[in-house]
This record gives sequence, C-alpha cells and structure tokens, in this order.
Amino acid sequence: MQNIVSMKWVLARLYESDLVIADCRFWLGQPDRGRAAYEADHIPGAVYLDLERDLSAPVGEHGGRHPLPDIPELAERLGRAGIGNGTRVVAYDDQGGAMASRLWWLLKYLGHDNVYVMDEGYSAWKREGYPVSSERKVTVPSAFVPRVRAEMLADVSEVRSKLGRPGTVLVDSREAPRYRGETEPMDKIAGHIPGAVNKFWKGVLDEQGRFKPADAIADHFADLPRDKELIVYCGSGVTATPNVLALQEAGFKNVKLYAGSWSDWISYPENPIATGEEEKA
Repeated sequence: MQNIVSMKWVLARLYESDLVIADCRFWLGQPDRGRAAYEADHIPGAVYLDLERDLSAPVGEHGGRHPLPDIPELAERLGRAGIGNGTRVVAYDDQGGAMASRLWWLLKYLGHDNVYVMDEGYSAWKREGYPVSSERKVTVPSAFVPRVRAEMLADVSEVRSKLGRPGTVLVDSREAPRYRGETEPMDKIAGHIPGAVNKFWKGVLDEQGRFKPADAIADHFADLPRDKELIVYCGSGVTATPNVLALQEAGFKNVKLYAGSWSDWISYPENPIATGEEEKA
C-alpha cells in the first residue's frame, strides 16, 4: 500500500526525529470531543489537528460545511505542528480513516507526498497494548512551503460544466439512502448531483474497519472507468477523501475532490438535484 501504514510500522518509527504523528480524531456534531480524547491519551508524541479549527475554514454562504482552509493559514498551522517540507507525516483517527484522510489529502494537495494514514485507528492501537501518553509534545515549529496541485481539486463551476459530459464520472461517497435522497441528517436538501454513481466510502474497509488490500479495493471500484476523470464528493468533502485515497491505491490516475461537495452544491438554488437510483449506462 502506498498511502496506508500499519500500526506496527508506526510503532517501529515512533521516536524517529523526522516523523510527525497527527491525531485527527473528530466526532461530527461534538466539536470538542476529539481534542478532549487527545488530551486524555494519544500515541506518544502525537500533535492534535482539529477538523474544524485547523483543517477547515469557517462556514460561509458557499463552500460547504467544511470549506477548504486558507492555504497560507493552513501552511502556518502545519508549521506550528512541526510539519515542514521534509517531514514524514502519519495521520490517525478513530473514524475509519475519514478524518486522517482529510489531512492526507490536504498535504498531497499542498505538494507534500510523504504522508500516510495509519490503518485501524486509535482504539485498535490501545487494544493491542501499544504505548499511549497524555503528555503534550513540545513542538519545534517548522517552515511549510505549499506547492499547490490545482489538478487535484474541483469547484462547483467545474462540476456544473462537466455534468453529463462523457469524459467525467461523479462519485458520491455517502451512504446509499442519502445518495438516493431518502434521508438527509446533515444538510437542508436531500438527493445527489445528477449522473453521480454511489460508492459509499466505508466500502473500502473490511469488517474489522481496516482498509482492504489494493486488489480488493480495485474490485470494489471495478465498474468505474480508468480512462475517464473521476470527481469524488460526499456531504462536506471529508468522507470523500478516503475514497480518493483508496482510488489511488487501486491505481486510478485522474481523480479530483469536489471539496465543497453536496453541502456546497445545494447552496446554489439553480443547481439541479436528482433522487433515486441513476440508470446504468
């Protein structure tokens, strides 16, 4: 696996000086729970990066529920956390990799390749009896210079312009009932972007919550075309990122994230909305 590392891999490198371990635990609707969990105990030496305070911008009229952070501000936050351009980064959470994958994607987007997601998450780490700590690491600030890869990102105007075009496939990462518009616990309007296919992000995980092997992930995405552009979205651009990561593991080359996702799409009243299943081509 190129982007996913095991707990044993992390354990073996726990005290290497060029490694920053980022605790990204976060519970939607409980914004203080992740930091409280980190302060109670975490992987020794880990720094905490908060989905909403560190890895998102404030919510506005558009941009969705977790807008992408301002790039200079994010670079400054990463530097404060000890992440520089030469740093290896391992992110973990307790949400199946969803929050850790957000940091993974942001760092990739900023041109930083040496970033990984730890498989299984913090509860599994504790269950295995691996070391934990409640001590806050004294972080030596670093300089992080972003080199933005604009080709990794799609915005609402690009998605609009590519609706129904044969060279692009939209991938909706939410649970099937939300995709079909039968329920919507988070956003004001239910449904999906017209033409999108549904690939629930947890489909890349096995029954134990581990990422499936690359060949099994490839099987999961077998009906997606490898010769077309894929634009991946979810509710707010967070749980789409493990799908982006998994698509990379499966060898897909032309994958973009629609960062604003469904919550951004429905903030424009003129945008079309579909419900139910899409007809198979």
